[in-house]
Amino acid sequence: MQIEVSGKQVDLADGASCADALSEGLSKKQFKKVVAAKCGESLIDLGATVPTACTTLEPVFADSEEGLDIIRHSTAHLMAEAVKKLFPTAQVTIGPSIKDGFYYDFDYERPFTPEDLEAIEKEMLSSVGANKEFSVQTMSADEARAYFAEKGEDYKGELIDDLGGEEFTVYTHGEFADLCRGPHVARTGMLKAFKLLSVAGAYWRGDEKNKQLQRIYGTAWQDPKALKKHLNRLEEAKKRDHRKLGTQLDLFSFNEEVGPGMALWHPKGMLLRAILEDFERKEHLKRGYDLVQGPLILKRELWEKSGHYDNYRENMYFTEIDEQAYGVKPMNCLAHMIIYKRKIMSYRELPQRYFELGVVHRHEKSGVLHGLMRVRTFTQDDAHLICRPDQIEAEILDLMQFYSDVYSLFDYDFQVELSTRPEKSIGSDEAWDVATEALRQALEKSGMDYTINEGDGAFYGPKIDFHLLDSIGRSWQCGTIQVDFTLPERFDIVYVGEDGERHRPVMIHRAMLGSIERFIGMLTEHCAGAYPVWLAPVQARLMNVTDAQLDFVEKAKRLFAAKGIRIEADTRNEKLGYKIREAQVEKIPYMLVIGDKEVEAGCVNIRSRDGDDPGLVTLEEAAQLILDAAKAPFEAGGMSYSFSG
Repeated sequence: MQIEVSGKQVDLADGASCADALSEGLSKKQFKKVVAAKCGESLIDLGATVPTACTTLEPVFADSEEGLDIIRHSTAHLMAEAVKKLFPTAQVTIGPSIKDGFYYDFDYERPFTPEDLEAIEKEMLSSVGANKEFSVQTMSADEARAYFAEKGEDYKGELIDDLGGEEFTVYTHGEFADLCRGPHVARTGMLKAFKLLSVAGAYWRGDEKNKQLQRIYGTAWQDPKALKKHLNRLEEAKKRDHRKLGTQLDLFSFNEEVGPGMALWHPKGMLLRAILEDFERKEHLKRGYDLVQGPLILKRELWEKSGHYDNYRENMYFTEIDEQAYGVKPMNCLAHMIIYKRKIMSYRELPQRYFELGVVHRHEKSGVLHGLMRVRTFTQDDAHLICRPDQIEAEILDLMQFYSDVYSLFDYDFQVELSTRPEKSIGSDEAWDVATEALRQALEKSGMDYTINEGDGAFYGPKIDFHLLDSIGRSWQCGTIQVDFTLPERFDIVYVGEDGERHRPVMIHRAMLGSIERFIGMLTEHCAGAYPVWLAPVQARLMNVTDAQLDFVEKAKRLFAAKGIRIEADTRNEKLGYKIREAQVEKIPYMLVIGDKEVEAGCVNIRSRDGDDPGLVTLEEAAQLILDAAKAPFEAGGMSYSFSG
């Protein structure tokens, strides 16, 4: 038979394997980096026979997204083999690859310890050295059920029943076997760059009513160099953990007496978010938005009418007042539609742009709560644009420019994604098609690169998501723009057109920073707690050397405060070196030292946290330097700076 391999025609004997075909079509250097084959959209084991219907075969390289996924899934099997050898009574459940790694869930009588992980990793390396072959066999459902029952793997029978189907593939290497669709690498010797990271609890099938299992997480890469780079990134992420920095900078805390997933904001943290929220309000007002506010709870009938009760109920809280059921709002759109309906709008009055920093509550499972990144109560920078259908594209283009300006201010690069209709959704096919096309056309006109995320839209409309890339290469989903034809229909909102008739407007749901809490958590890790000067709760700290300078410190403090600089004075009877080190730990942008020499000259000695030390300058010069540093990112982005303490 003849087949095309990476653009080259290759003659093969009947029954040739994918490895045979690829080795003929690639150089030896290239072939060493191949972990699987691909025919059309199907991934195939290297040891599998080339399908007779396959006319083109492509290599899957180890450093590709698909290749890394195969390496990680194979390493998960490698780990499960080691666990079964060291802990024979442990039952194996599921073990997929995930972003940057893999995990496996085990049912075992005691918690795994760090020492256990070391032993498991050592056993994995032994299996790598043995270079065991991954082989696959097909079994009927009954055969597979009996096969795993004989091994005492009780969870496999339940999986077979849930998955359904008449046939299953079972992958084996050494003495370990598991249900798996594959593919896998050819041999364990190809898995040379992995590390076990942690153990966590996980409920079987993700259901809190089921037994809690132990989940071992690991990471795996194409080579040791890539693994080392990732581990260094993880180490850097630990240093930047916003929960640790939140304590170090005295910004916020969580307390079990209050309840999980509910942040307590300390004075400096509250000042930080107040500055951020003040910035948002001013920028929205400049762009033609009206500030609005809805109540925290709304009648249940409204949530039923909107579709939230049927499609989002498990994430909501409900209460009862005077025998009337109310839903605590998880989002702000319903109140904004009621505000719009206060009068009949003319086509000349559209678009209406409503902005609210609205406090919302969402029921998140306790196991997914994570500092400020995943909470149960948060403030969302929600806006709803109610416009004519012919205004959709212009509004979306304006939003995309708005987002781009703001993300640049925080020194974020970003990627854009268009998410389409999910299975669980409301509205007509026609409305979804029009909304999706409107987003697509706006993206094309903007010139922004974007990818399609099939089936991940909101239940009421498609959306554009903005993923911010932080300083250590992580991606965070942040802003969103959603086009909705359905809720205006359900709430019967209208406008009077140029023809004097009533017409249906379109609603654009959007959040730019999203959750204020989550954005602060993201930003804290992005800048490692060293907030830009304009946003820092304390922009400068005065430090005296002895009590002889106290009067001058007070004079300087009044001058800086009068100019709108957020200033503190550290006049404690401590050594200057101690004060400086403490300010550095607290990431204060500027440290202003005052000794006898500075008092005599009417100056301060400036030290900056980034090491750019202007030295001895007058009070006026020091104040202007700080103000210029605060203004710089705004001026670079064409925005105006107007924030003070």
